[in-house]
Amino acid sequence: MHKNTNALVKAIRLATLAAFAAPASVLAGGFSLNEQSASAMGVANAGVAANPENATTVLFNPAGMSQLSGMNVSFGAAVLDIDAEAKEGSTSATNQLGMPVTGSTGGDIADPAVLPNFYFTHEINDSIDVGFGIHAPYGLAADYDNDFIGRYFADETELTAIAFTPSVAVNNGKGLSMGVGLNIMYAEGRLSKFQDYSGAYFLAQQEADAAGVPLNGEPFKPGYADIEGDDIGITARIGFLYEMSKQTQLGLTLQTGTELELEGDADLSNYPVVQPGDTGLNAFQADISRDVEVPLAIPESVAFGARHLLTDKVTLLAGATYAKWSRFEELDIISQESGEVISHITEEWKNTWQFNVGSIWQATPEWALKAGYAWDESPVDNYVTARIPSEDRHWLTLGTQWKDIQSGWTVDAAVGTLIFADDAKVDDREYSHEDPTGDPVSAASYQGEYDLSAWSASFQISKAF
Repeated sequence: MHKNTNALVKAIRLATLAAFAAPASVLAGGFSLNEQSASAMGVANAGVAANPENATTVLFNPAGMSQLSGMNVSFGAAVLDIDAEAKEGSTSATNQLGMPVTGSTGGDIADPAVLPNFYFTHEINDSIDVGFGIHAPYGLAADYDNDFIGRYFADETELTAIAFTPSVAVNNGKGLSMGVGLNIMYAEGRLSKFQDYSGAYFLAQQEADAAGVPLNGEPFKPGYADIEGDDIGITARIGFLYEMSKQTQLGLTLQTGTELELEGDADLSNYPVVQPGDTGLNAFQADISRDVEVPLAIPESVAFGARHLLTDKVTLLAGATYAKWSRFEELDIISQESGEVISHITEEWKNTWQFNVGSIWQATPEWALKAGYAWDESPVDNYVTARIPSEDRHWLTLGTQWKDIQSGWTVDAAVGTLIFADDAKVDDREYSHEDPTGDPVSAASYQGEYDLSAWSASFQISKAF
C-alpha cells in the first residue's frame, strides 16, 4: 500500500499545481510593452531605429545618440488601459471529475497601468556619446473576480520588469554610427488560482477501495495556490544608423535574449494530504509552502527602421520588428530543493512580426502633428489560456509635438487605440498540454470567448542642453 500511496501523492501534487501558470498576453507582442516614449508612440513606433528625435533613442537605437548634440534628457509616462472580459453566455467549466463549475464571467480582468520612463544622453566628443535609460520593457497584469467560473485555471497574473540601460555610441564622421547598450532588468511575477481538489479525493477513495481499507476524512475543500518570484537578467542591444543622404537614413538594431529564473515561494492553502493510518488511509488538508523557480524566456529580436524627408514639412517613417518568441516553449514550475518539475505546460509560442508606418507634419516651426499605424502579431498560437487571452491587433495612434528651438524644451503627447483582429477564444483544459509524467488526465476544462479593446495615452518632456 505504501508504494501505491506514493504514486497517489504524486498524482495529487501534479493535480494541484499543474496548469496554474500560463502567462499569455493581451499585448500582441507577447508580454513586451510598446509604450516607452510619447514621441515614438505618436507614429506607432514607426522608424524609431532611424529617427533619433531625442534621448529616447537610448532604447530604440543607441547608435542614434551620435546625432544628438550636448546633453539631452527625456522623461514621461504612459497610461495603458485594456478591457478584456469574457462574453456572457460564452463561458463553461468543469472540475477534475468532469462536473460543471458555476460562476461569473470574471469581470474586466485588466486595470489601467502607468509606465514611467527616463532617458539621458551626453556627447563626450565629436565621435563618442554615452547615455542611459530607465523604462519598463515587459509587463502584464490580470485579475479575475473571485467567483470566476474558470477560477481553477486563473485568478491573478502579474509580471513587472524595470530596466536600466547604459549605452555608448561611436560614429565615423561620414554618416555611419554604431551603438551598444545593456538592458539590466529586475523582474518580479505573481501567478495564482483557486485549487480544485475533487480529483485528489476521488483518487484517494480509489486507492482505499483497492486496498480494502476505509478512507478516513471529509471530502477535500477547494484551496488556493499563490506563487511569487523575482530575478535579475541582462540583454544586450547593438544598433547601426546610416545616413544615406540628407533626406534618407536607415537604422538596424539587434537584441539578445535571455532566460529569467523567477525564484520565490509557492504557497498552497488546504493542500490535500493522504497517508496510511491505523485503520486505513487518513485524508486531511494543510497549508504548505515550497521554494520554487519559474524560468521565463525573453526573446531575441531584430528591428529595421527608415526615415525619409519627403518635403521640408513632411517626414515619412517605416519599420519592422521580428521577435523570436518561439524561445517560450513551455512554462515549468520547478522545485528549488530537488530540481523536480512540479508543473509543466506546453506553450509553443510562435515568432512574430510587427510592421509600422507613420508620418510627421511640421505644421509650424513650433508645432508638429503625428500619425501612425502598426500591425502586431500575437505569439500565442495553439494554446490560448485563461491567464490573459491574446489576439493579433491593429494599433492606431495620433500625436503632437511642441518645440522651442531657442530654449531646447520639447513636449510630446500621444494617444492610441488597439483594434483586435478577432475575439480571443479560450479552450483551456487542465493537462491538455503535454504532461511528461504520464499521470492520469484530468477532466477539468474552461472555455470562453473574450471581447478585447484597449487605449493608451502618453506624455513626454525633453530638454536639449
